Amino acid sequence: MIAIQTSLQPTWTPERIELLKSYFESGLSCRDIAVSIGVSRNAVIGKLSRLNLTRTTPGERRARRRKSAGLTAPRATAKQQLRMLQAVYEPEADDAPIVSSNSCSLFELNEQRCRWPISTPGADDFCFCGNTPLGGMPYCSGHYRLAYQSGPRQRVAR
Repeated sequence: MIAIQTSLQPTWTPERIELLKSYFESGLSCRDIAVSIGVSRNAVIGKLSRLNLTRTTPGERRARRRKSAGLTAPRATAKQQLRMLQAVYEPEADDAPIVSSNSCSLFELNEQRCRWPISTPGADDFCFCGNTPLGGMPYCSGHYRLAYQSGPRQRVAR
């Protein structure tokens, strides 16, 4: 049996810990401290955490969290977003017929054409609406009304 002698030295020797503390107090970043000491940035962050060394007080952290929380606007729910979109894009009557005079194939379909499918996929007369869609939406105003109905869903065959 061959005995291999290895000398593993601890990462955090007392000398390195003193260097860490002095660099931290002088305001160096964790990256700069890591390069100077010869360890990884994560090792520096972990040791600072275990030594309870922080750059801010708990009161300052709470104030920073409150300030950042106050700057963000509350997010609208999906129903609120749908109502806002409907308020903008509901100029036509609900019973107005949808005329797809610009029908196109899958190969002709792009962002400037309504993506509402007409007929059954695989059928000879299958195509897409092709009308001009509403800004940022995949459908024209008529098909938008069908796709984004509020309240109970109604089956509409077109």
